[in-house]
Amino acid sequence: MRTSTIVSAFAVLSLTVLTGVGWTQDAPKTISEARREGPPKGPVPRLPNGTPDLGDVAWLATGGNFKAFDALMLPATKMILSERNVTQDPHNYCMPDVVPRTTPFPFRIFQNYTDKAPTHLVFVYEGNIHSFRQVFMDGRKHPDYLDPSWYGHSIGHWEKDTLVVDTIGFNDKSWYDGRGTPHSEKLHTIERYTRLDKGHLKLVVTIDDPVMYSKAFDVTINATTTIGDEVMEYICQDGNEYGQGTLPAPAQK
Repeated sequence: MRTSTIVSAFAVLSLTVLTGVGWTQDAPKTISEARREGPPKGPVPRLPNGTPDLGDVAWLATGGNFKAFDALMLPATKMILSERNVTQDPHNYCMPDVVPRTTPFPFRIFQNYTDKAPTHLVFVYEGNIHSFRQVFMDGRKHPDYLDPSWYGHSIGHWEKDTLVVDTIGFNDKSWYDGRGTPHSEKLHTIERYTRLDKGHLKLVVTIDDPVMYSKAFDVTINATTTIGDEVMEYICQDGNEYGQGTLPAPAQK
């Protein structure tokens, strides 16, 4: 009797393995399949201190159309833009990208998972140089003097459910987009991150650069998440010309 039971159990198990019944129904989807289904639905998750949780998932951002603001460019700005071409893009030399330039790579925000007020907040970007930027959340002000850098000096605070990040101290080496839209070291940005629901994040960035533009303006970035997506390893060292082989030769003048 025991032998018959064992044989029957083995037969059922064999049939299950061969047909895939019971094994494929709950199999994890690929990220591509999950993205086609759209962002997850649900309310905004929150941390123990009540603020929205922006860091439980990785975000993929799109948007940031600077061409829409060409009419605000000053003559010097237009001259700089006219002398640039895609082969000079710092992005293709593994240089960091200025906010709010978007890439096809996700980013993640790391917050304090406690009921205490955070002192720092960190953004981690998968591309281009797999870099990070820190935001000081402890109430400090910008220093009187800053050595210009790719990401500048950022201070942040919460306005209800919106994270506000104020940044100055940029260098003028990065581009807003692939066509070469420039900025100066006088650039001052204010980023406003609002999580709309479980799967959507809205970013509105105020661009204030009196050297390049006649007045300040807002650029809108929309980000979505896919359950299971993560920031992955990306090896791209400073000065590496990884993108040069895929670009067209510069136009002959």
